[in-house]
Amino acid sequence: MKLGFIGTGNMAGAIMGGVIKSGLFKPEEIIGADLLEAGREKVKTLYGIHVTADNKEVVEKAETIILSVKPQFYESVIAEIKDVIKPEQIVITIAPGKTLEWLAKQFGKDVKLVRTMPNTPAMVGEGMTAACRNEFVTDEELEGAKKILSAFGKVEVVSEHLMDVVVSVSGSSPAYVFMFIEAMADAAVADGMPRAQAYQFAAQAVLGSAKMVLETGKHPGELKDMVCSPGGTTIEAVRVLEEKGFRSAVIEAMKACTDIAKKM
Repeated sequence: MKLGFIGTGNMAGAIMGGVIKSGLFKPEEIIGADLLEAGREKVKTLYGIHVTADNKEVVEKAETIILSVKPQFYESVIAEIKDVIKPEQIVITIAPGKTLEWLAKQFGKDVKLVRTMPNTPAMVGEGMTAACRNEFVTDEELEGAKKILSAFGKVEVVSEHLMDVVVSVSGSSPAYVFMFIEAMADAAVADGMPRAQAYQFAAQAVLGSAKMVLETGKHPGELKDMVCSPGGTTIEAVRVLEEKGFRSAVIEAMKACTDIAKKM
């Protein structure tokens, strides 16, 4: 096996689907472990991978291991597998708040570690993932990890001290965007638009706007100004958003998110 997962939840499934669809790995080269039979059967049916209830079996068979369990289970899972981890294996983590130093302490020996923070749009191939490595991971091995992470979206290597910021700006931010889409749709419904159509308009507007930022390279403020005609409808909406503290609410929410991430 080339790739192993401990935990087969939504994020693991997104990664499995991405690496298989991209051709990076074949289903028969992937193994996933889950304590729950339902979880194992789901990924086996969806992706055709090997499954097991034994975490150690994943470590014994895979070259690269992705720890895709919830953060509160990391300590117990690492305690279970640390004695069978081999020096040449790479361990990729996706738990917020679990630093490279903390992870190394749990393993109690030299282990190749790549700490990452993906987000839920990975489930539709549009994830944004941050990654950082410890001193035992070579440049070539980091590139290999980036190929895996790029299979379900974009990836950027960052300094570890920025990982808590990544949680607020991309890890958690889909929730803010969903709230924004929901609020826009509610307003459209209040003005008479059918709800399904309102979601379509709002979501596509957000998608297209994000694409403009990424593809034009222009400052978001410049793109905003392009929509705002003097004395027009858009600038009036922007005025009300500023009056109601829209920008400040987003900033303060993200700072609160980062603060919590630092304490995890």
